[in-house]
Amino acid sequence: MDLYQKLSGLFEEGHAKDLSDQLLNDANLASGDVHTPAAVLIAVTDRPEPGIILTQRPRDMRDHPGQVAFPGGKCDPGEDAVTAALREAEEELALPRDCARVIGASDLYTTGTGFDVTPVLAVVPPDLPLVPNPGEVEAWFEPPLSLLLDSDNWTMQEIFWKGKMRRYLEMDYEGFRIWGVTAAIIANLARRIDWA
Repeated sequence: MDLYQKLSGLFEEGHAKDLSDQLLNDANLASGDVHTPAAVLIAVTDRPEPGIILTQRPRDMRDHPGQVAFPGGKCDPGEDAVTAALREAEEELALPRDCARVIGASDLYTTGTGFDVTPVLAVVPPDLPLVPNPGEVEAWFEPPLSLLLDSDNWTMQEIFWKGKMRRYLEMDYEGFRIWGVTAAIIANLARRIDWA
């Protein structure tokens, strides 16, 4: 069975379960009733040890400087999540959208800053000649899928934010700090996909 078939089967099986009470979300921290639609691409590389492509935002960006993220961003008017995620990955990393074999959209994640983020899972060929757009991406890296989907590899942290104690997951991978929304989206995906 190839990676696309395996992930598709696990994705379908996991999304048939009602896990709504177990999923991480910051909706209670978001202000206002209207949120901005956004999408990210969870690009899994098709290799014997699959990885997930993550980016680090430039340290001089106004919003979330230096943070680790999936390729992604706001949906343009008329775009669905899949189209937006593929467009953003192409803009940020020159990842050709026709190379991505989309499996599907996973659980919506509402951020504390008011974005409704739809993660889109896809399989991409290994060793694509990715070129970071310097205005949006400082670096990219590819941690193993098995490492990210194993809850034992994450630590739970707490911070006082917006008048409340907030818990979040964190992992250090080769000097990259993966935390916040990116970590939560990975944790939600791990609850849906029984990779082990």
